[in-house]
Amino acid sequence: MEQTAHHILNDPSSDLSQPMQKHDGAEKSASSADTELKHQYPSGFALTLILTSVTLAYFLFFLDLAVLSTATPAITSEFDSLVDVGWYGGAYQLGSAAFQPLTGKIYSQFSIKWTFLTFFVIFEIGSALCGAAQSSAMLIIGRVIAGIGSAGMSNGAMTTISAVLPTQKQALFMGINMGMGQLGLATGPIIGGAFTTNVSWRWCFYINLPLGVIVGGFILFNRIPEPKPKSPPLQILGTAVKSLDLPGFMLICPAVVMLLLGLQFGGNEHPWNSSVVIGLLVGAAATFAAFLVWEYRQGDAAMVPLAMLRHRVIWSAAMTMFFSLSSVLVADFYVAIYFQAIRDDSPLMSGVHMLPITLGLVMFTMVSGALISILGYYLPFLLAGGAIAAVGYGLLSTLSPTTSVAQWIGYQVLYGVAGGCMAAGPYIAIQNLVVPEQIPQAMAIIIFWQNIGAAASLIAANAIFSNSLRDQLQQRAAQIGVSPEAIVAAGVRSIRDLVAGSELAAVLAAYAKSIDHVMYLGIAVSAAVLVFCPGLGWKDIRKTKDLLVLTNESPDEEAKTAT
Repeated sequence: MEQTAHHILNDPSSDLSQPMQKHDGAEKSASSADTELKHQYPSGFALTLILTSVTLAYFLFFLDLAVLSTATPAITSEFDSLVDVGWYGGAYQLGSAAFQPLTGKIYSQFSIKWTFLTFFVIFEIGSALCGAAQSSAMLIIGRVIAGIGSAGMSNGAMTTISAVLPTQKQALFMGINMGMGQLGLATGPIIGGAFTTNVSWRWCFYINLPLGVIVGGFILFNRIPEPKPKSPPLQILGTAVKSLDLPGFMLICPAVVMLLLGLQFGGNEHPWNSSVVIGLLVGAAATFAAFLVWEYRQGDAAMVPLAMLRHRVIWSAAMTMFFSLSSVLVADFYVAIYFQAIRDDSPLMSGVHMLPITLGLVMFTMVSGALISILGYYLPFLLAGGAIAAVGYGLLSTLSPTTSVAQWIGYQVLYGVAGGCMAAGPYIAIQNLVVPEQIPQAMAIIIFWQNIGAAASLIAANAIFSNSLRDQLQQRAAQIGVSPEAIVAAGVRSIRDLVAGSELAAVLAAYAKSIDHVMYLGIAVSAAVLVFCPGLGWKDIRKTKDLLVLTNESPDEEAKTAT
């Protein structure tokens, strides 16, 4: 990797001096060639250590999204907390989504290196709390804290890549970084199953601690160059309310929390028409509207500049990520429940039986990334991924206790291939759109919506599963002979301790039908990818590009370069 990085940065054929055209109005192309020539990029061993650390951090970020899928049944049995399944994934996304918009502003104001390290330490603290959790509530709190740290990690990885490599060389390492992320997402179920079976589910979180020493050490002893000079930290803190747009953060954060709480409570702790749920959702909408008004008044100094939100490529990337990560995650928890509840797999074996997803996801992330580099176009892969995912979910919605091995393998392969095809496109689009100093805020926007989508979909999937399971068990109450609430409270791994024979068959049929209902949500979010991804445009990334400075000067100009 060191030789590759050194060769890329010192390739004499690389033309960094090509001038860029000027645009008037809201989108100004930056004459960044001279800037890049003056920019002192790290090389050799230092570059290798930096890139290794950020890709490993990105691996941990996605690993934490998926590692609980096979460990969740054991956790629900220990804490009697099947109704909290959605929160184990959703709380992580809640913390990440609530703090994501602020990370863009922080990275644009403070040192990239020390900001990244600070967020990584927060992530490690959250992981330690999760591993030591003595209750479901403590685990959820730990997941929120880890999510806050992950908000800065995900943005920091992208920002660091843009800071240590010239624009023309970023696509290769973006592919490697995304590949490591998908590897974490794909191997999470196996790693979680292995720890849960052989050691304890707690090691799904403790594993982050020793790996964190490697990540922190590699970053700590190397320099990450800044795309532009930054003020001293104390000076920024002295004007933090304005420089970081803290009022904007104080509006968006409660809006996110109220939205996700409303979705979680609806049909679960409270009816959808209850005053609690309606109040939370209305409060979220009102607060978000106030946030948009505030950001409009702040102009280019806003935490989330509306000039960026108005650009077609950015809002299309945001909405594509909103649904594409949801498409990858919706099935993850419930395919694991299918194997452990219905097929009586151990956590480890359920991870093994999910290998078709793992292999499809990792292989096609790499394959699609390589083909995008060769062919130059990312849109066909997003369209193909959305279509294949919808078909895969349609087939997964037919899972039953009698589904054959060949069938559930084939269904998972389609699902994994689709996830790999959709992984990198929106990130590549952003990297090829804006200048390096605006990348943190642009990335914060799309990662924010990605996290909101993932959190909302996980909570919605949990609500669908929980409500459907209770309903299905109630319909079969006469056959089962055990109250639905007792079965739900027992958790996935304890079903066979309560019922056997024909009663067990009825319970497993209820579980299977409830899992099928979750897959209908997967069909919907996959189809939504097809609606929004065309806005990314039919763009050849192999051609020389003008990187844009997005401002509020002339919004009418923005459509010109969006196609």
